[in-house]
Parts: sequence; C-alpha cells; structure tokens
Amino acid sequence: MALMRWDPFRELEDMSSRLNRIFGPRTEAQTTLATADWAPTVDIVEQPEEFLVKAELPEMKKEDVKVTVEGGTLVIRGERKLEKEEKGRKFHRIERSYGSFMRSFTLPDNVDAAHVRAEYKDGLLSVRLPKVERKEAKATEVKVS
Repeated sequence: MALMRWDPFRELEDMSSRLNRIFGPRTEAQTTLATADWAPTVDIVEQPEEFLVKAELPEMKKEDVKVTVEGGTLVIRGERKLEKEEKGRKFHRIERSYGSFMRSFTLPDNVDAAHVRAEYKDGLLSVRLPKVERKEAKATEVKVS
C-alpha cells in the first residue's frame, strides 16, 4: 500500500470546483443536460444480421416519440407528459419521471442507415439497425515520380 502526502490546497481546490459545479454559471451543454428531466432505459443487442435497440417508454404514445438517424448517430427523443389533477382526484406521491428526453447513440460503420426500422408496442420502442457487409479497403499502389 502506497502512502500519499496530504495536500490541503488540493482538497480546497476540489471543494471549490464542486461548489462551482453546483452554484456556478453553466455552459450551454451543462444547461441542456440539467434540463433533461429523465432518460429512458435502453438495451442494445448485436445479432448476426442487425443491431437491436430497445427503449422502455411506458405510458407514452407513438406520436410523442421521434427516432432519427443523423450523420451516423441514432437519436431517440420525446416527451412523457405529467398527468393532470382532476376534480375529485388527488396525487399523494409522484415518483415516476416526466418531461422531455433525448438519447443518442453512435452507429457502427456497418449499419445500413437507409433501412433502419422502428416499432412501438406496449411501451417498448424497438429500433432495428440492419448490418451491411463492410468492403475491405484494397491497397492501391501509388507510383512515386
């Protein structure tokens, strides 16, 4: 076991940076992350012919979910709306997450982005990303002049 020398200034610096993260000004990226209300859980499975992405989106409508492929990235975004209190009905506890979300995943080179399919059933979004055979890059001899 190695001994480390105690540095009180490093501890002050660590505490200062933690406080700045909590109370300090936020960059645009931090603000975007902070305003994301929730993120659905996702499973990604590779099969011989395709990749399968499954996202749990309980009590959401198909119209509230948008799936896109943008520049080699799969993006799933949407919004789960909070139920409104109605007359004669009170909420005593709300533990489930609501609001907008966005999940993005970088696609491997062997995904055929033109033939991606998505299906939504019983609160489960299944995105099928078919594979294409990668062509081996052939070595080309270049003549030096």
